[in-house]
Amino acid sequence: MAMPKALKNVLKFFVFLSIGLLMIWLALKDMTPKDYQDVKTAFLSGNYWLIIPAFIIGIGSHLSRALRWRILIETQGFKPGVLNTFFAVMVGYLVNMGVPRLGEIARCGVLANYEKIPADKLIGTMIAERALDLCCLMLVFLICFLLQIDIVLAFLNAEVWPNMAKMNGSKLLIVLAIALVAIAVLIFLFKRFAASRAAIKLRALLRGVLEGVLSIGKMDKKKLFWFIIHTLCIWAQYLAMLYVGFLCLPATRELGFTAALTVLALGSIAMIVSPGGIGVYPYLVQKTLLLYNIALPIGWAFGWIIWGAQTLLICLLGLMSFIWLPIHNKKA
Repeated sequence: MAMPKALKNVLKFFVFLSIGLLMIWLALKDMTPKDYQDVKTAFLSGNYWLIIPAFIIGIGSHLSRALRWRILIETQGFKPGVLNTFFAVMVGYLVNMGVPRLGEIARCGVLANYEKIPADKLIGTMIAERALDLCCLMLVFLICFLLQIDIVLAFLNAEVWPNMAKMNGSKLLIVLAIALVAIAVLIFLFKRFAASRAAIKLRALLRGVLEGVLSIGKMDKKKLFWFIIHTLCIWAQYLAMLYVGFLCLPATRELGFTAALTVLALGSIAMIVSPGGIGVYPYLVQKTLLLYNIALPIGWAFGWIIWGAQTLLICLLGLMSFIWLPIHNKKA
């Protein structure tokens, strides 16, 4: 018997939340009373007025994301309203706070409901957008590496290579064998049930998704120009938010855009691993700032300040969007 969808989502939430709580425990287990006092001091020394410009920048990044998604949707022959698209994006972010990646489906569902656009078309454009974001994230990692090769190599020598050396050949073969068996099972299942009703629906969905992915290539020069501009604006504003965050604490004010770029890259991974990055984001930020000689307690405090500001903004905009969506469309 298939597991109910609601139960699956609950289980996903607790799995991802457990990962976040594990990261919190790992960060706290070795802290001394002095470390706790240093964290408290760091929080008290913050200039929290800077959260206001960080919020403004954050709203700009979310608006750019909505406008970029709208451009993709227009290539499918639909023209959703700007506000509905923005509200859908923010509702999606809010849902992601509960179960990572479920928010992507939620924002497509919201926009499909209010703009009467086929959901498979929206899912295709959403996947295209996420694929582009993945490419941008890889580019950010590459730029980080090129700008600070010495720091990256020192980190690899100290943390990565020693741990990989502990994994012997038999363990690597087991991991490879499991991956090959999983691929073989998927191929068998696909061939075995190719004529089933579910498989036919899946192929129809995949065709819609493929159209969305290929929609980038259908843009005229003007749309492509604005698509690129909004993509640059999204990542530039993410970077600017972190730089403003550095200015909040005396101990991080001297850090520059290179450090912000590194935190941005690793912080993006944290947002995938646990609901809204809880636990994982501050942990990765803490470890990242060690590369720049920022003490663990300061890095811990900074990570929670940035995570708290981002989460508060998403909660406020997400709830506002959830409430305002039916009101806005009733007027329309």
